[in-house]
This record gives sequence, C-alpha cells and structure tokens, in this order.
Amino acid sequence: MPVPGAIATLSPPAPASQQLRIAAPSVQSRQARFPVAVMAAMLVVLPVFLQAPWVRLQPFSASLFTACLLTVALLLDRHGQGRWQSLGGLLVGFAGCWLGGCLFWGWFRLHPALHLPVEAFALPLALAGLNGRWSNGCAFYLASLVGTACTDATMALAGVMPFWPLVLNAPLADAPDLLSLAGRQLLHTEALLPVALAAVGLLWAARRLWRAGGPGRIAAAVLQTTLVVDGLFLAAALLCPRLSGLI
Repeated sequence: MPVPGAIATLSPPAPASQQLRIAAPSVQSRQARFPVAVMAAMLVVLPVFLQAPWVRLQPFSASLFTACLLTVALLLDRHGQGRWQSLGGLLVGFAGCWLGGCLFWGWFRLHPALHLPVEAFALPLALAGLNGRWSNGCAFYLASLVGTACTDATMALAGVMPFWPLVLNAPLADAPDLLSLAGRQLLHTEALLPVALAAVGLLWAARRLWRAGGPGRIAAAVLQTTLVVDGLFLAAALLCPRLSGLI
C-alpha cells in the first residue's frame, strides 16, 4: 500500500536489447574459447597427414607454403571477425611451426640433436609477442615447442633415440622392422618410467594452462593433442609401422 505523500521513484525497466547487450559478452566469451582451442588441436594434427608426406617428396615447395599460411593469417586477422580472426592469429604460430618442421625434416632429419634447435628458430619472436597482439599464435608456437622438447627428451631417456637415424636411413623394406623394434623397446620397464612421467607432466601443465584462460587454453590444447599424437604414433609403430608417417 503506498504511503500518503510519498513520491513514486520507480524507474522503468531497462530495454530488453540493453539487457541482452549486458549478458552477451560473458556468453560469447565462454563460447569463443572452446572453438579456438579445438582449432589449435586440429592444427597440431594437420602436419601428420599433410606436411610429413609433402616434406618427404618436395621439402622446398613445402617450405615456400609458409608464405601462403602467413598471407591467409594476416588477411583473416585484418578482415575476419570472431572465430575467423582468432584463426588468423593461430595461423601465425602454426606458420612458424610449419617452417621449422620443413627445415628439419627436409634437410636435417638424420640429426636428431638438431631437431629442437632448428624448430626453435622463432623462439625470440614468440617470447616477445606472447603478451601482445599475436599472443594466441605465440602460445601455439611455444606450446608446440614444449611438446617437441618433451617428446625428444623422453625418447632420449628411454634409449630409443639411436633408432631415429637408423629408421630414416634404412632401406624401405627394413625400416618398418626397425621402427617396430624401437616401439617395443618403449614397453620395457626402464623405458616406461620416463614415458609415464612425461605424460603426467604434460597433462599437469595442460590443466594449469587451461585454468589460466586466454592463450593458456590454446597452449593446453596443443600439449594435450601432442600427447595424443605421440600415443597414436607409438601404436602405429607397434601395429603397422608403414602407417606411422615416419617412413
């Protein structure tokens, strides 16, 4: 019941469009992060099917394809909107990974000690841009580099690194048997320990990065996908070495 003499101060409700604008940013931000992480995971898998056979046949043209990737990345970043613009940022980091992979697997693949140094050619740029406009691409590149370092270190600790040049330099008829032998060696007790520690470490790091949000979620997706790809590669080496992509 209204109080006599009181002046009504009720304000009209905000328009529905204004309410939607207030609620929209949080919803959109929650929806946008997941697809970007999925795109990052897909870009980790892509080189296994496209880059590996291409570099084996035509390393020079595969390396030149980096220019196409950068062109598409810059166009998407400049003219794209929403997820397309996010994809442009990711492609910048992916282009760095692509070029590093082409350089190593095209000309230095018989020297595993050069794997990480060659693919880390853009490390200073990635570190410098991690807090800038290209943070998503830098996070993608750095996480890919961490995944490469963990994979190589695990292979060295497990004692299978000497198989690397042997498999790549062996005749096509002998390479599958050598790769299968390397895979079976990873199943020994002394080799399983570093493999398990690396897997747990990557999963722990991915979980922490995912909670950090932003570019951290991209890095988390890259690390988790790297672990899955490594597991599939080991399974292929054991069950059907010719499908591993290495020979």
